[in-house]
Order: sequence, then C-alpha cells, then structure tokens
Amino acid sequence: MANVAEALGILNSSDILFTAEDVDRAVDRMAGEISAKLGEAYPLVLSVMGGAVVFTGQLLPRLHFPLDFDYVHVSRYGDKTHGGELVWKQAPKEDVQDRVVLVLDDILDEGHTMAAIRDKVMAMGAKAFFSGVFANKLIAKEKPIHADFVGLDVPDRYVFGYGMDVRGAWRNLPAIHALK
Repeated sequence: MANVAEALGILNSSDILFTAEDVDRAVDRMAGEISAKLGEAYPLVLSVMGGAVVFTGQLLPRLHFPLDFDYVHVSRYGDKTHGGELVWKQAPKEDVQDRVVLVLDDILDEGHTMAAIRDKVMAMGAKAFFSGVFANKLIAKEKPIHADFVGLDVPDRYVFGYGMDVRGAWRNLPAIHALK
C-alpha cells in the first residue's frame, strides 16, 4: 500500500460482508467441529503464514485438546491481488511422519496453495491430512482440494480483513470486507 490515505480510501469504499460477530460465531462453530473430529488424534496443527495468523490465534484457544503447533510459509500473492507462482518460504519444522496434520489458512481461493501443502505434508509421511480455512471463496471452477472445516463461504470477490489483506493492508480488521 502506498500510504494511509490510499488504505483508508479502500476501506471506506468497501462492502462489509460479515461483521465481527459473524466472524466470532464462525470460529466458535469451527472449533466445535474440529474438536469433534480431531480431539482424540493429538494432531500437529500447521498455520499458513501470514494470512492465517489472526484466524489461528483466535481458533487455537478454543480447541480444548492436546496438539502440537508449527507453521508453513507458502505464498502465491505477495502484495498483489491475483495469484502468482507458488513460493515455499518455510516447510514444516516439526516431524510430520505418522502424524495427523491439520493445516489452517485464511482463505481457500482456487485451492492451489492448500493442495500443494497437502501434497508436501503427505509426501513427508503424514498419516492423515485435514484442512481448515476461515473463508472458502465460492468460485465457478472446480478446486483441486476442498477444506474439511470452513468458517464462512464468501462470494467470488476480493475479500479482506481477519488476516486477509488488500495490497498488504487491513489484515487487522475484525470483520470481512470486499472490494467494490
């Protein structure tokens, strides 16, 4: 983002799709679903940096079962609004061999990033792979992967807030906004 005025202009001209209360209810529901499915699995939870930081930070305290935590850093966007080449900045440091792995990400757009993470984790010897995304973008074409746990379905628009940025800004919003 070039400056504060530009960032504020984007925010002020955006549509609010989901309020902070909607977001909170979605995370509560997801925590219940994940707990029911993985509560006895002692999973390794991998957060995808940096978009999933807000979501992961809100979700983890609501999971009342033992887990290990690590992160991966894979990017297709940078500060652009359209996906580019997949770049691995950090693979899991924790040993995934024979582990149940839950990968958390902010959004499942076309699914290429999550599919690549799944393929890498399974190639590293994971016993099972699950994915949880805060937002699932409803797009017209088939995705290579579908999330096991979804917070909210969002329209096929550029969305931001709650960890998702627009040109590098506004990850810190508690609600979900969309560009006009």
